[in-house]
Amino acid sequence: MSSTPEPESLLAFPCDFPIKIMGETRPGFAQEVMGVVLRHAPDFDAATMEMRKSRLGKYLSLTVTVRATSRAQLDELYRELCDHPMVKMVL
Repeated sequence: MSSTPEPESLLAFPCDFPIKIMGETRPGFAQEVMGVVLRHAPDFDAATMEMRKSRLGKYLSLTVTVRATSRAQLDELYRELCDHPMVKMVL
């Protein structure tokens, strides 16, 4: 049986990894995102989350920088954020 090797990562773990999450400006959006982030990066400091509203205030952009320990951790975090109904985009 031949197994396909996992592609080499360009990241060296552990590393600080910024993630931008966007959604509509709604009550509880930042708290929901924070809950997801903390499930995957329990050492994340909530005080470091950056928030920026769109020009007209309809959307809110959150930037979190997590201490990533593995590709699997980042993949799971992205997957849960992308699947969240309040999240419009994850970069």
